[in-house]
Amino acid sequence: MIWKNKPTAEQLGLLHPNTLVDHLGIKFTEVGDDFLKATMPVDHRTKQPYGLLHGGASVALAETMGSVASALCIENVLTHSVVGVEINANHLKSARKGLVTGVVKPIKLGRRLHVWNIEIFNDKNEMVCISRLTTMIIEAKS
Repeated sequence: MIWKNKPTAEQLGLLHPNTLVDHLGIKFTEVGDDFLKATMPVDHRTKQPYGLLHGGASVALAETMGSVASALCIENVLTHSVVGVEINANHLKSARKGLVTGVVKPIKLGRRLHVWNIEIFNDKNEMVCISRLTTMIIEAKS
């Protein structure tokens, strides 16, 4: 298991009130030994004007999942925190309704840099986006 403290999906849901995560309807649904799953609705909050899932919403889901995963791998969250360094995304297919589900898994977990792979699927289990996020572990400001 890669997590320093393995939370439940319900506990992860309590971390984001009144944030973009809350506004977009992102919900963590599963915590595995080396992965997290989360969903996001494809609705008025996450669609672009043509009725398709907005690419930026997919990136917000990917960055949320990777950042949370990185934070769960920190030895001491009182002395260190996580910041995003780089994210990219390839949008492979569209989604018009329902939920999309993201799965985040580590590519590299170093002392100061983490690299995450995030795959996002539509209701038909077709990959709509693949993303890679790099995070840096920094000393928390007091």
